[in-house]
Amino acid sequence: MAYHGQVEYAAERPLRERNTRIYRMAHWPIWIFVFFLAPGQLIFSLFAHGFSRWNLAWLVLVLVGTGIAGLRGKLPGAEPGPYILRFDEDKPNPLYRRVCYTFAWNAALNFALLNLTGLAIASVTGVWYMKQIYGFTYFPLCILILLLGVAGKLPRVGPSTKPEGTERRYFYGTVWAVTAGQTVLLVLWKTLPKTQQGSQIKLAVYVAVLLLMGLLAARGKLYRTRPIIPGETMIAD
Repeated sequence: MAYHGQVEYAAERPLRERNTRIYRMAHWPIWIFVFFLAPGQLIFSLFAHGFSRWNLAWLVLVLVGTGIAGLRGKLPGAEPGPYILRFDEDKPNPLYRRVCYTFAWNAALNFALLNLTGLAIASVTGVWYMKQIYGFTYFPLCILILLLGVAGKLPRVGPSTKPEGTERRYFYGTVWAVTAGQTVLLVLWKTLPKTQQGSQIKLAVYVAVLLLMGLLAARGKLYRTRPIIPGETMIAD
C-alpha cells in the first residue's frame, strides 16, 4: 500500500560523528525499563502486591548488566558514536542491537496483548482472569517473540541495517501507541470501578487510543515515525 504521509530525507539530517555523554546516559533508563519488564509474571506481581525483594533483586541485576553494557557502548544509543551513518548501506546489525530491540518488542507487544485479552474477557464475562492469563500466557508469547527476533523477523533485529529507514518507524510507532494506551489504561484502572461496565469502558478507550496513535504513526505525524528517503548520509537514533 502506497505511503502518503510525511517523509524525511537522509541528506538533510545533520551528520553526528560522536554521541555526547548526556545523549548516551539518556538512553540507559530506556534499556533498564525494557529489561526490567522481561519477567512478566514478576511485573504482574509488582502491580498486584507491590514492590518485593524479588523485584529489587531483579532491578539490581538489570542496573548492573545494562550499566556495564552501556559503558562498553553495547546498548543502542549508548555507543560512543552512531553505528548507522549511511541510509542505504548494507551493514551488519550488531548482536547487541538485535538482542536489545528483540526484548524491546517483547516489552511493547506482550503486555499490550495480554492486557487487551484480559479486558476483552472481563468485558464479556464480568470476571478478571489477569493472574491466569499472565501465569499461562506471558512466557510462551515471550518465547515466540524472542524466536522471531533470533530469526530476524522483527523490525530492527534483522541481520542487516539496510531497512533501518523504514523499520524504525514501525518500532517507534508501536512504542508510541502502546505507551499511550497503557498509560491511559492505568489511569482508568485506578479511577473506574472494577465492574463489567467499567471493563467495557476501559476496553473501548484502550482500543481507541491504540488505533489513534497507530494511525498518527502510520501517517508520520509522530516523532521518529516518518520513513527516511535515501540520500547522502543519515544518523539513526
